[in-house]
Amino acid sequence: MTRTQPSLVGTLLERRYRVDRLLAHGGMSSVYRGTDTRLDRPVAIKIMDPRFADDRSFVDRFVREAQSAAQLHHPHVVAVHDQGFDLPQGAESGLAFLVMELVDGGTLRDLLDDRGPLDVALALSVAEPVLSALAAAHRSGLVHRDVKPENVLIGRVGQHTGGAVKVADFGLVRAVASAGTTSSSVILGTVAYLSPEQVATGAASARGDVYSAGILLYEMLTGQVPYTGDTAISVAYRHVNDDVPRPSELRPDLPPALDDLVVRATRRDPQLRPADAGEFLTELTAVRAQLGLLPVTVPIPVSRGQGDLADTERTLPRIPQVPDTQKTMPVHRPNATQALSHAAVPPVLTPPPPRRRSRPEPEKEPVDNRKRILVIAAAVLLLGGLIGAFTFILTDTGGDKSARVPHLVGLNQAAAGDALRAVKLNPQFSQEYDNTVPSNTVLRADPAEGTTLSPNANVSVVLSKGRPAVPDVRPGTALPDAEQAIKAAQLTPVRGTDDFDPDVPQGAVIRTSPSAGSQLTIGGQVTIIVSKGPIPLPPVPDVTGRPKDEAFQLLQQAGFEPFQAGEEFKQDVPAGAVTRTDPAANSQPKAKRIGVFVNNAVQVPDVRFRSFDDAQKLLEQAGLKADRDGGRGHGNGGGFDFVFQQDPQPGTFVQKGSKVKLKGFGG
Repeated sequence: MTRTQPSLVGTLLERRYRVDRLLAHGGMSSVYRGTDTRLDRPVAIKIMDPRFADDRSFVDRFVREAQSAAQLHHPHVVAVHDQGFDLPQGAESGLAFLVMELVDGGTLRDLLDDRGPLDVALALSVAEPVLSALAAAHRSGLVHRDVKPENVLIGRVGQHTGGAVKVADFGLVRAVASAGTTSSSVILGTVAYLSPEQVATGAASARGDVYSAGILLYEMLTGQVPYTGDTAISVAYRHVNDDVPRPSELRPDLPPALDDLVVRATRRDPQLRPADAGEFLTELTAVRAQLGLLPVTVPIPVSRGQGDLADTERTLPRIPQVPDTQKTMPVHRPNATQALSHAAVPPVLTPPPPRRRSRPEPEKEPVDNRKRILVIAAAVLLLGGLIGAFTFILTDTGGDKSARVPHLVGLNQAAAGDALRAVKLNPQFSQEYDNTVPSNTVLRADPAEGTTLSPNANVSVVLSKGRPAVPDVRPGTALPDAEQAIKAAQLTPVRGTDDFDPDVPQGAVIRTSPSAGSQLTIGGQVTIIVSKGPIPLPPVPDVTGRPKDEAFQLLQQAGFEPFQAGEEFKQDVPAGAVTRTDPAANSQPKAKRIGVFVNNAVQVPDVRFRSFDDAQKLLEQAGLKADRDGGRGHGNGGGFDFVFQQDPQPGTFVQKGSKVKLKGFGG
């Protein structure tokens, strides 16, 4: 028995799982439709390539990863029922296998092969369950490592009528990476979807899955991956050194918000991407809401990976049995070239010498030319009829030479795109407001329904944006910008009564009426309220000459915010009282803050009839200086050592630091 996987059809693994039919075959494994004979239910059996089973590290890792994947219960994750290792009769080596939930349908790769670029609504309806599955894995500490269309299954599950989207193969790449049979030069996973850090260092993380999911979304929107090349190394080099281009470069009609999201998810720097699939899903959901797109049913594709072997569910009895190895050995069939090279070549014959006629040969019967003419005429008529019928069929069904624009008005975007691609035409979507038709519904198409076009021609499809909504005009927006935004929404801006606002500068917009988000009919009026600036303040009260505390209280009662701006001397103002304000009293201020200046004058104390020494101390304590130059010694009164006169007089207000002249008796 050889290691060829077709020979496994009919094998019973671990006396329980019967291998029925090959569904798909890849470089690391083959997937079969099978039967759990114990529970009598259909299952999918992924059987690893026999070369991996010889490596103990792979088997150990395979078991651990299968156990981890089996703990992940999520509606969009392919459930892992069991894992095992078996040595079928006649096999040269053991087989490691996974028993999984059977998803009866195809893969995202099959859907992309059938349809090419997907409509935005359909692409989002596939991406959301994929990200939901990855988010559940990331919350559980699992990383997929190999997100690609081949690992996204779409099919019927249970009573599900539409296409259920499920992600498969969690942890399988990590198990294969542990196998000693792999080479260090081999980059595991599909290189078109690998993150830069996974290529450069082999590091796999939730942000790496986000990058791969971003590439997946890019391909769904454009119909191709961003990087291609002759070798895997050249593609890997592009991931590490180039920024993923915007999908709008290939599909200009993409909404900018979705375009930006794909770019953000595929940044080369992992820290610039969403932290995990949950964060990516949140942003994707926000974009869907912003675009007003509802989820659509995902069509179930036809699998391109089905094998051509007999289905044992139809040909074998219900009891499990292992077929004779002689019957399951592959039969070698030469191809056409080999068959021609081995065919017998007829020998060259030498004509025999002419024989002498012994008797005259009978004359041939004359050919009836009328019969020949009738036969030829019938053949011509038949051929002409076939050609005409074939031409009619091509014209009527939109064959290879022509296509007719189908009925589109009233369909949503996804359905319209599907209808056009079904007849080999390319939709070009645009949007406009409409008072009656719901959002994302086709208003008209150009060319119109029934028009005959050549295959792959473009059809302009105008979708309704619904009734226009009042744009979000933030406070402080310049009036011309607000008017332009309202006109762009096909609404009419109207200037309302200006109003005071303490925070919005004069001439800028305070608000609109109705408020942002309100839906109006096309051309409806939106009133713009413009700011006149802050409410005018009252004149500054005159608090000159009042004590500082009293002045502050009066200013605050008038709605101002006083602060002490400094000290100065003023002859006619009491010490410690207010000399002036800035802005000045009775002026119209532009702001609430009012500077208050306080008089720093000193009142001269009465030092008469005190000794010169005591008088000097009192003056210094008041911030003044004593001038004793007029006296002799300590006094000038014939033994009377005291002050008889002073200048300035007691009670006078002078500037701090001023000198006071002191005179004694008889001085």
